[in-house]
Amino acid sequence: MGGCTSKPSTSSGRPNPFAPGNEYPQIDDFAPTHPGKSPLPTAPAAKASPFFPFYTPSPARHRRNKSRDVGDGGERGESKSLTSTPLRQLRRAFHPPSPAKHIRAAIRRRRGKKEPALSASQQAAKNPTQDEEEELGLDKRFGFSKDFHSRVELGEEIGRGHFGYTCSAKFKKGELKGQVVAVKIIPKSKMTTAIAIEDVRREVKILQALSGHKNLVQFHDAFEDNANVYIAMELCEGGELLDRILARGGKYSENDAKPVIIQILNVVAFCHLQGVVHRDLKPENFLYTSKEENSQLKAIDFGLSDFVRPDERLNDIVGSAYYVAPEVLHRSYTTEADVWSIGVIAYILLCGSRPFWARTESGIFRAVLKADPSFDEPPWPFLSFEAKDFVKRLLFKDPRRRMSASQALMHPWIRGYNTDMNIPFDILIFRQMKAYLRSSPLRKAALRALSKTLVKDEMLYLKTQFSLLAPNKDGLITMDSIRLALASNATEAMKESRIPEFLALLNGLQYRGMDFEEFCAAAINVHQHESLDCWEQSIRHAYELFDKNGNRAIVIEELASELGVGPAITVHSVLNDWIRHNDGKLSFFGFVKLLHGVSVRSTVKQHGEDNETTVTK
Repeated sequence: MGGCTSKPSTSSGRPNPFAPGNEYPQIDDFAPTHPGKSPLPTAPAAKASPFFPFYTPSPARHRRNKSRDVGDGGERGESKSLTSTPLRQLRRAFHPPSPAKHIRAAIRRRRGKKEPALSASQQAAKNPTQDEEEELGLDKRFGFSKDFHSRVELGEEIGRGHFGYTCSAKFKKGELKGQVVAVKIIPKSKMTTAIAIEDVRREVKILQALSGHKNLVQFHDAFEDNANVYIAMELCEGGELLDRILARGGKYSENDAKPVIIQILNVVAFCHLQGVVHRDLKPENFLYTSKEENSQLKAIDFGLSDFVRPDERLNDIVGSAYYVAPEVLHRSYTTEADVWSIGVIAYILLCGSRPFWARTESGIFRAVLKADPSFDEPPWPFLSFEAKDFVKRLLFKDPRRRMSASQALMHPWIRGYNTDMNIPFDILIFRQMKAYLRSSPLRKAALRALSKTLVKDEMLYLKTQFSLLAPNKDGLITMDSIRLALASNATEAMKESRIPEFLALLNGLQYRGMDFEEFCAAAINVHQHESLDCWEQSIRHAYELFDKNGNRAIVIEELASELGVGPAITVHSVLNDWIRHNDGKLSFFGFVKLLHGVSVRSTVKQHGEDNETTVTK
């Protein structure tokens, strides 16, 4: 399961700023977020944050001097690279104090699920008997195979984590006979809540659903007995990405960073298409299959991951502090949160520093929400424009402006590195197409005008996505072509569940096709287009095209009807600014608002009306 807290190191060959006695103080102001700033090693007790009342920050803990040599969810083995790399080569230590455990506990308490307080001795002695577990309604039967000991021979322990430990093992019989694997062992005695049980169940389900991608740790089988759950996975012996970052002194060249980022983007785009958001992407959760320099990178640790439907948003705060996206802290997020984490990893690879830093978890959260990453200090002035643009577009605080994983693979900085790269389907396309198909005719005309101003990189990305949807001989994509395209690129789990969900978004295409020109209008992301330097010029040109070809005289009542708002007088007074008074056509202001699908709720409230009417997309 996803390790949520730091684990103490038993030995270290170098100074450790996170060691006990060097814990960082609480602060009430923003901590410095610029590279090169070091914290002062003092250690007052942790206290509740006035900025984030839903949790109490834990003291910073030191980086574990261990590396994962197994495809597991939090266990570690010994690392030579870490102990042989002096910390002074890095600007900062990398391991983040994770907020997840105590935040989730705080959320459960707020929901009325707080357990009775126990003394330290009572907590240590607490170990529910089977009868007590049954009384609490805890069913620890998972339905996994029960013949673990007859099929698998356990070897030595190679890692230990908060929720369990990992051993090397060898299959004694069956299709995998003789194969050496990693077995993650989770004691059922650790599963003291229904949430913990469901976490294990979901982790196995996700590993099964995602099985097969080259950059994802291979799942073999799951077993159980009365005492433990056993998860057999691919053995990865190359250590974790974090160790290689440390071994390089914290910085990669642009060409060395690209293959790492490409592999991360590939597996994350695959996960998103299958309906899985990882929620804990960080260098510790990527392992190399071998010690070779060019060995394959594998994503691991899906203990905090979850399934998400195309129209669904998640609200629980999980992850690791330095890599958590702003919208996660706002408790409303989807797959874009993973892309933010990739942006943080890319920033670290290229400059050796974190983009958001503070001495406490609450300080980190404030920096993530309010501060901007620095691109002024070395080495950023000496890196290419494309590299900086790539990282910036992954770290937009507004998730609507952020690139998707598939889009990032088409970015100019990445695109030229590997021309044979297979670009996966982008779930963002399906969401955009759904919004377009449900839009009013007036907004569709506005989007068609804006699509005429697409820049070269946007057009190349849309051409790639259009071709993946298997247009027929007439150059049209239809429901049937989309269904076939999805089926040919989906896992078995996706064929059973995700394809119907995607097709349900596009039921507007049930009786017609969509050509490339209309596809560009349907798939364009207005918020991303707005983030480009050419936005002002682009939107003016789009309005000129719209005014020439799609604009027409329209009364306020008709505009309100097209936008789906009610007949209230105050709503009409708001929409009055959207129409030119000389000819009754949509104004430039109204054109921009229409493209964004902007809410008029706040403006209506300013006029004194308490209603929840919005302009829909």
